[in-house]
Amino acid sequence: MAGYAIIHNAVSDESLYAEFREQAAATIEQYGGKYLVRGGAAEAVDGDWSPDRIVVVEFASVAQAKAWFNSPEFAAAKQVRAKCADAIVVIVEGV
Repeated sequence: MAGYAIIHNAVSDESLYAEFREQAAATIEQYGGKYLVRGGAAEAVDGDWSPDRIVVVEFASVAQAKAWFNSPEFAAAKQVRAKCADAIVVIVEGV
């Protein structure tokens, strides 16, 4: 069953975030992930949330999504992200 990483990034430094995106993309590919949503226009249609940048990545399983998130490769990218964005990451099981 597929696993999905759903990520909300509130970006404060676009140039540094571009560096993070490159690093993150390489790790996602390495762990077999596939971008489904990558920062396109987002609009809250119910409630008062104002999303900044939404990313959805599909993995073969929740275990694979967690392996990616906890990997040493992605740890380096997360250090860059901490300097340029606040993130919320949720991993969910698909249907």
